[in-house]
Amino acid sequence: MPSLPRASTRLSTPASTRASTRASRGDEDRASKATSKATGLDVDTLWAMDRVGPPSLSPDGAQAVVPVTRYDMEQNRGQTSLWLLSTLGGEPRRLTQAGDKDGQPQWSPTGNDIAFIARRDQGGSKDDAAQLYLIPPDGGEARRVTDLPFGVEAFKWFPDGRRIAFISWVDPTRKGAAAQQARHQEDKDRKATGYVTEESLYRFWDHSLPMGRVPHLHVLDLETGRVRDLFEGTDYELSRAEPDTDTFDISPDGRRIAFSFDPAPTKILDHRHALAEIDVRSGRVQVLLQDGDWDFTAPCYSHAGHHLAFLASHQGHKHTMPHHIAVLDTHGNWAVLSEDWDHDVSAPLRWDEDDLGVLCLAEDRGRRHLWRFDVKTLTAFVLFEGGHAGAFALEAGTLVVLHDSVVFPPRVSVVEREGEADEQQLRRIDTFNDDTLDRLTAGRHEEVWLEGAQGDPVQMWLIYPPHFDKRKKHPLMHVIHGGPHTAFGDSWHWRWNHQVMAAQGYVVACVNYHGSSSFGHAFLDSITHRWGELELQDIEAATDWLLTQPWADRKRVFAAGGSYGGYMVAWMNGHVAPGRYQAYVCHAGCYDWQAMVANDAYHWHAKELGATYWEDPARVASQSPHHFAQHFSTPTLVIHGRMDYRVPDAQGLAYYNTLKARGIDARLLWFPDENHWILKPQNSRLWYEEFFGWLARHDRKAKKSRHG
Repeated sequence: MPSLPRASTRLSTPASTRASTRASRGDEDRASKATSKATGLDVDTLWAMDRVGPPSLSPDGAQAVVPVTRYDMEQNRGQTSLWLLSTLGGEPRRLTQAGDKDGQPQWSPTGNDIAFIARRDQGGSKDDAAQLYLIPPDGGEARRVTDLPFGVEAFKWFPDGRRIAFISWVDPTRKGAAAQQARHQEDKDRKATGYVTEESLYRFWDHSLPMGRVPHLHVLDLETGRVRDLFEGTDYELSRAEPDTDTFDISPDGRRIAFSFDPAPTKILDHRHALAEIDVRSGRVQVLLQDGDWDFTAPCYSHAGHHLAFLASHQGHKHTMPHHIAVLDTHGNWAVLSEDWDHDVSAPLRWDEDDLGVLCLAEDRGRRHLWRFDVKTLTAFVLFEGGHAGAFALEAGTLVVLHDSVVFPPRVSVVEREGEADEQQLRRIDTFNDDTLDRLTAGRHEEVWLEGAQGDPVQMWLIYPPHFDKRKKHPLMHVIHGGPHTAFGDSWHWRWNHQVMAAQGYVVACVNYHGSSSFGHAFLDSITHRWGELELQDIEAATDWLLTQPWADRKRVFAAGGSYGGYMVAWMNGHVAPGRYQAYVCHAGCYDWQAMVANDAYHWHAKELGATYWEDPARVASQSPHHFAQHFSTPTLVIHGRMDYRVPDAQGLAYYNTLKARGIDARLLWFPDENHWILKPQNSRLWYEEFFGWLARHDRKAKKSRHG
């Protein structure tokens, strides 16, 4: 980390801006020209916006297909359709109209079809589970190409365009389509609701894993309609944690599929993965890489087929080690290429068209860029600078990126690659949400660096209210991110939207405390075995800085957080002097680490805390908010969903009950039909109403206005 002064600020659009930051400035310029009647973003407008998903490019790079989800607040549901965007110019065109959820569109290698996953009623037959559909890009009716009892999870085209590889959960003890169909009918006919298992991994995020079923790779021949289960009769399976297209890749000649798998007989979320390759014709599997100290994931073949890029994390060294780019050749030799590049690389990987570089997404100081890592010089440079790069696609020299910022939701642009990085241009190819944004005034956002724990520089993002007047006093609100190994950045958030919060008049502060990602491994790993300590010092240092600003109202300071951020506000309630914060909001917060063993990632806790609760109960308790309940005094709104398996709702209920038992002002918002996130439109509206209502209730100025 570089040495920085005690506190410094800079706008999020520096002079050395590149493509994405130029786009951000354009949006801010447009917002500044809006009429004085323009308002900030509210929750209803937020839910009326189009939500654009990852793009897939046609083989010639001339068109992109994207899923677009639109929600209806009154109907309390959303629908997703596919849209075509021209990379050469022209208006977006809607491709599909029907379907419960037309998702994961992928252009065929021939360009004749677009495959996608949907659940539809077609030809008098209604899908029990999501199936694969094909539609020509010039329009027409989509046709169902699979009719599988357990549906399709994710898929990839074979290079020949005549086959598709996909994931489906099946009963590994049964062989053949008829046997799987019989199992499906047995499940439908089952009247008992009890879940019976001996597995260590039996639920994930918000759902129980299918009893007695595992995710297998299948191949569909489009001409004959024949489906083969490549893993049938073997012990191989893909990750049970929502397996996707990053778990496998198809060789350029279509003869082999590389995949990552957990080689341990007992499956848990934290196991280290190996890489294997299956011969599509014979079904023979060869293990390519397996090392108990390493986690190998996200395989990607080069265009020539001579190298396999993948992500490698040296978990034997530390469980917090980043994922690096690694390459395996056809002789079985492999090497980590990005070991000296202190960045955590995200899947997917994509070879550049010359096979001399690998494209990837990685965070850097609270932003997320698209990078090209040169495999010869072992150096990385930015192809697209965030903001926040969410996804990308590359075909025939055309590079498109799905990107967003604090001031605009995800959109699709073409990145021109001529010249040096600073000369690159960004060309929008969609207009979703432009009319809505033109009617709104965005709050300005700013990046601040201050001295935090251990004398380290710590980043904080500030989002100001629309029409911010620095001569007036404004309430302050910390929004504390979860993880803890994630980061707040120059990005759009659909659930905790900073513009919606700033529009209520708050100066919103987002601190990337010690433990956050994108600031190097040492910074991320610094909180291991001492949760709460450094993070609190960083947040308190940020509060100290905020209170020195002439526009800050020191009597109107609030803090809210979700997941690990919820843990932090509960931790603050037991460690910060009463009166410094007027109220807290704890959403899906971790409260009691002993009881958290009920969650789906229970093996991970001991790695972070330094012990299990039965080995060293004092050590675990010393990092648990519940252990400091005797010091609680600050009013708290507790929010939780019953379907949250990452932080079970008993955590929130125990915290709320403790506050009530101690006579502390508290309010509970509990959703029986939500998970770790609030995903339904009307539930989200209620969430925001309760959130802002709670803060207003403990805001002396708001009280005075109501009673004045």
